[in-house]
Amino acid sequence: MIKIKTEKEIKIMAEGGKKIAQILEKLKKKLKSGITTKELDELAEKLILKSGGEPNFKGYEGFPATICTSINEEVVHCIPSERKLKKGDIVSLDIGMKYKGFHTDMAKTFPIGEISFETKSLIKITKKALKRGIKKTKIGNTIGDVSNTIQRYVETQKLGVIRELAGHGIGRDLHEDPQIPNFGKRHTGEKIKQGMVFCIEPMVAIGHWKLKEAEDGFGFKTKDNSLACHFEDMIAITKNGPIVLTNL
Repeated sequence: MIKIKTEKEIKIMAEGGKKIAQILEKLKKKLKSGITTKELDELAEKLILKSGGEPNFKGYEGFPATICTSINEEVVHCIPSERKLKKGDIVSLDIGMKYKGFHTDMAKTFPIGEISFETKSLIKITKKALKRGIKKTKIGNTIGDVSNTIQRYVETQKLGVIRELAGHGIGRDLHEDPQIPNFGKRHTGEKIKQGMVFCIEPMVAIGHWKLKEAEDGFGFKTKDNSLACHFEDMIAITKNGPIVLTNL
């Protein structure tokens, strides 16, 4: 069942969304060769608590950390560790918090130092796929319209759109209905209505879209070990169109 939010609830989620976007920006400034993902996780928790929120990933289905840190061929949900980032890596930071009773959730992929042209293209295309998906979140469109737009754009760029994971509704629960796959058919699925709040999160691979479990038992990585990228924003549907709540 899709939970419709009031204007007041969306306002609270926008407040939390802006705070989590600011925190992610602070983490971005710490990204450099030699830093461990555990250090990023510890900083994220301090910043979340300082902002008046609480970590919402920590303890969720047993997840032991505040953020997810997925490097190179890792796609999502990987646990921070003593592993050091190095030049040429890309790292996806997936972060969320609970704020005034409502959840927030967002993700971005960042380069560490200089990266190849192919890797830059992967990041650019994934970010653009997210923007294209958001543009389709208009009242009267369907979830399938969003999914199909993401899939068609990614596949025209000769990249693999991950099919085994999806975006989701969000509110008082971290994961709510509807599910928002990154592939699908137009004019199918739930109709988009005013008051819906959900996360759109294209995940894209240079190679094939199939996944396997990461070594930590929580994360997922590409089955062919090709590089992967992940961007996610939290969107509210209003009478004036979609609003990105995880904006600076």
